[in-house]
Amino acid sequence: MGAVPYLLCATTLLAACSSSSSGSGSGPGNGSDTGNPLTNPADGPGAGNPDGHCSVPTDAEPEDLSGSTNVVGTGTADSCTSKAVVDAVAAGGIITFNCGPDPVTITLTETAKIFNDKGPKIVIDGGGKVTLSGGGKVRILYMNTCDQAQVWTTSHCDNQDSPALTVQNITFVDGNAKGVSTDPGLSGGGAIFDRGGRLKIVNARFFNNVCDDTGPDVGGAAVRAFEQYNGSPLYVVSSTFGGKDGFGNVGSNGGGLSSIGVSYTVINSLFSYNKAIGNGANPAQSGTPGGGSGGAIYNDGNTYTLSLCGTKIENNMANEGGGAIFYVSNDRSGSLVITDSSLSNNPSGKFETQGYAGILVLAKGNPQVTNSTIP
Repeated sequence: MGAVPYLLCATTLLAACSSSSSGSGSGPGNGSDTGNPLTNPADGPGAGNPDGHCSVPTDAEPEDLSGSTNVVGTGTADSCTSKAVVDAVAAGGIITFNCGPDPVTITLTETAKIFNDKGPKIVIDGGGKVTLSGGGKVRILYMNTCDQAQVWTTSHCDNQDSPALTVQNITFVDGNAKGVSTDPGLSGGGAIFDRGGRLKIVNARFFNNVCDDTGPDVGGAAVRAFEQYNGSPLYVVSSTFGGKDGFGNVGSNGGGLSSIGVSYTVINSLFSYNKAIGNGANPAQSGTPGGGSGGAIYNDGNTYTLSLCGTKIENNMANEGGGAIFYVSNDRSGSLVITDSSLSNNPSGKFETQGYAGILVLAKGNPQVTNSTIP
């Protein structure tokens, strides 16, 4: 994993970094505990930034559901069980729900896992009425093209084009990835963990998901991603992470999104009240467990791009750096691009890049900011 050069802010990057006086660990939002009580998704905000009006590329649009043959439920809420969801996800294909006329929350008792030979395209569509809950106990959704238990389908599992997984018109709440693995490459992702293939998120909501509280390489209370096919962008479209006090996602790093070497294209989305609560940064400073960067988004790697358009990031916090965004390109070949977006009130506990409140960025140049507000 790429190391975050925290100490450089006090040495060779004095022109780029500045200490933040906003304090640490006391930002808005809920604490690191989840599922107490369990989240009522009806109390949360809708999906996406209502002020976001950026165009959506064809590849980032919702997937067509024609030909759906994999339906969870038989018309009643009681028929939409944890087992029904787990079995449907294991079977793959285009997955929809028939749980009756009213919104329904399905609490999983085990993680739903993608099998890599059930693609190439897998779609999970909640129809705007379905919430998948981890019950404060389990990670909700897992895909890993390099996990033999989920079937190896190529000799190059770290760079293969399938499964191409889309989650759309759905809510994820109370997912819990704490303690799932001591391997940083398998940790994080309280709602969704994805290694390999392709992942796309459209019209989704993420509330009160968590991952480990500390650790320099642990991240993604809501979503953790690695190794997208051929470096293609992971699209996040018209989706909400937190969005309201008491609904934020909380973990060591990257309350909303976390990745190593993955390009994100985030369009018309909302991130607020998410927290990065680790301490000691990366590499962990002496006497600390590490972590605490990227309240909303945490990115690390070499050549990759974080692109935001029509996106609002507000009221997130990080104990260490990047209350809104932590972006590090270790070889300075990557880019941070912000268009038609707004960032506000994202306190960084100890460090951020001078002139870009709430952002820690080490890239091939300054962030490319167009028609955006970063006070």
